[in-house]
Amino acid sequence: MFQKSTGAVDWMIVGLGNPGAKYEKTRHNMGFLTVDLLAEQLGVKLNKVKFKSAHNIVRFGGQKVLVMKPQTYMNLSGEAVGEAARFYKVPPENIIIIYDDISLPVGKLRLRATGSAGGHNGIKSIIAHLGTQTFPRIKIGVGAPAGAGQEQVDWVIGVPSQAERKTLLEQFERAVKASDCIIQDGIEKAMSQYY
Repeated sequence: MFQKSTGAVDWMIVGLGNPGAKYEKTRHNMGFLTVDLLAEQLGVKLNKVKFKSAHNIVRFGGQKVLVMKPQTYMNLSGEAVGEAARFYKVPPENIIIIYDDISLPVGKLRLRATGSAGGHNGIKSIIAHLGTQTFPRIKIGVGAPAGAGQEQVDWVIGVPSQAERKTLLEQFERAVKASDCIIQDGIEKAMSQYY
């Protein structure tokens, strides 16, 4: 299904989230917020619309990279990722997915080369559309609800506190650097440096 890149795009960096002002600053949008920061650092806007996503092609880590924010809502993220990957013939091992993880403390980064969805519906959708679990991922910890009364869904679509936001902003910076490291030096090296 996937062949070598055509040269138009060598890599993809995908930030997961939900579109719309209602979800903009929520815990579930860690991926969106990270790729927004990357775009800002590169002086580009993710304002092209195709593959059910807002995206742009940039030069990053010495490669041509499609940076994208699927606009399908989280649970259908794989539709956008699969469509773009097939169009540009980008292999799964060159697709970096950045997303929130409630099993990690706030601001903790975890990089993985492969693995199951771990209950994350966006990742479940991507695995289904790529036909593999083997793609690099950067998880950004958002913590879990403290009280038994709060539902997981309410937690992830809730807004982090001001103290949490400061910690998370630092992790977005680290996630951008980790993406650069994955592209230039490989996922194993990045995993040893960013954790």
